[in-house]
Order: sequence, then structure tokens, then C-alpha cells
Amino acid sequence: MNPQPVLSSELQRLIETRLKDNLEGIQQTLSQVFKIQELELEDLKETMEVLEESFNMLSQKWSLQILYMLFLRKTAGFGELKRTLGVNSRTLSNKLKSLSENSFLERTVQQGPPVRVRYSLTEKGNNTILLALPFLYYASGNLTSQKT
Repeated sequence: MNPQPVLSSELQRLIETRLKDNLEGIQQTLSQVFKIQELELEDLKETMEVLEESFNMLSQKWSLQILYMLFLRKTAGFGELKRTLGVNSRTLSNKLKSLSENSFLERTVQQGPPVRVRYSLTEKGNNTILLALPFLYYASGNLTSQKT
């Protein structure tokens, strides 16, 4: 079963219009770049390898869920993330470390007692989730135009 996002038809049309505009803008930008700059196959291969590393990390289980939760909450502690997501401590710890090392999250230690650690999105993390949500919506096939 493929759960559908709960959106009013008005909100769905607004999202789809914005997505269409963004996709057209990206297409135009890339066309201009390719006209101006001749890219060799080796250049494209290097670029794709760099992009693939980020894509692989973000597509791993829990990564986008963590980013999305922090996008909604602005900041959260380890325990709150663990409870809300239903993930085990070791997995969550590893994901938070990886996302932090790759500059998607900021880890802030608040002196206690008790010592508390809070997580929040960096600009890169915030922008990533803003780009990922429409992409996932589009890729899931939930666009009205894809259902014809």
C-alpha cells in the first residue's frame, strides 16, 4: 500500500504549480550552462560521483526523517528524536554523527546538570530538506499530472 499525502486539492495544485515552475527553471538553467560550458565526459563523471555520495547518505534509512523532524521542530534532543522516530539508540547516534560530519546538522551541548545535547539543522540541512520534500512528492507519483 502506498500512503498518499493528506493535502487539500487547492494545496496540491499550488505545490504542483510551484514544482512545475521550479522544474522548468532548472531545465532552462542547465540548458544555458551546457551551451556556455563544454563539459567533457570525465567532468560529468566526477560531478556525478560527488553528487552520488550525498545522495547515498541522504537516501539511507532515517536520514531524511531526522532532517524532516528537525525542520518541523527547529531543535530536538536525542531522546525526543529517538522516541518520535522509533529508532534504536545506536542507529540514531550513527545517523546524527554522519549528518553532523556532513554539515547537515549542528550539535549543541548545553551544560547541566544534566548535560543535554540538542540538534538543529544547518543552512545546508534546511535547504536540503526544502529540496528533498518536493522531490519526494514528485517521485512518489502523487502529482495530478502523473495520474493521467
